[in-house]
Amino acid sequence: MEAPDTAGKCVLIVEDNLLNMKLFSAMVAAEGYGVLQAADAARGLDLAHQECPDLIIMDVKLPGMSGLEATRILKDDADTADIPIIVTTAYGLTGDDEEVKASGCDAFLAKPIGLSELVELIDVLMLRSVPEPRYVRRLIEANAKSA
Repeated sequence: MEAPDTAGKCVLIVEDNLLNMKLFSAMVAAEGYGVLQAADAARGLDLAHQECPDLIIMDVKLPGMSGLEATRILKDDADTADIPIIVTTAYGLTGDDEEVKASGCDAFLAKPIGLSELVELIDVLMLRSVPEPRYVRRLIEANAKSA
């Protein structure tokens, strides 16, 4: 797979756990992407509309509004519907859960998240060249088995 051109590309990370925020931010920045940060869903929604990031990493369990609800709001809005969203959680959900599917997220990863899995998934979604949705599903299934 070719690496995407990261120049000018930005990832919004919506995560309330400071350690996870630092880890995800470092992983994304090391790949050459700009990073925006939000510690709750409301701020994440604001930044998504103001900054139009190229991709969003969204935690499920956030203060105030859940990440799944925020994802639904973004996917229902014509201005943000095309932004790929990776939903993450440490709370026992899987990519097959109805709530996760209903959110409209583009991918799901269970924590702890491996560096190579996250980077590969970001690159795939940034390229928007997933010829078969099964490819992303295989990444998700492999992550679920290792969790």
